[in-house]
Amino acid sequence: MNTHVPPGWPPGIPPAHTPGWEDRAVAWLLDQCPPDYRRYAGWKAHPVALAWLAQRHVAGQVQAMRQAYREARVELGPTVTPEALAQIMTALEAEGLRLVAADRAAGLIHDALRGRRFIPRL
Repeated sequence: MNTHVPPGWPPGIPPAHTPGWEDRAVAWLLDQCPPDYRRYAGWKAHPVALAWLAQRHVAGQVQAMRQAYREARVELGPTVTPEALAQIMTALEAEGLRLVAADRAAGLIHDALRGRRFIPRL
């Protein structure tokens, strides 16, 4: 059984195709989406569809965070202190990095749910 996880695989999720990995992956994917997504049983019943949707949702967040970072100085600069703006920019950068990592992880889970096997590189 292959227990390799590729770079960017989400922490706490067992390697793909090992016992119990899909349930943990579904929980992680739902954590990346708005809480209301948990109301729809179809997402849990069809993990590959959930991964597909979660990847698009997170990608949208990445795009929104990048736009916010580009616009923050101009739109918020006149209304907040320089210290507050520095904190805001730092938070936007950190959240952007987290979202980029989540986007990659969601893509890896989607690939695994579609049957991809990850093989370690030498």
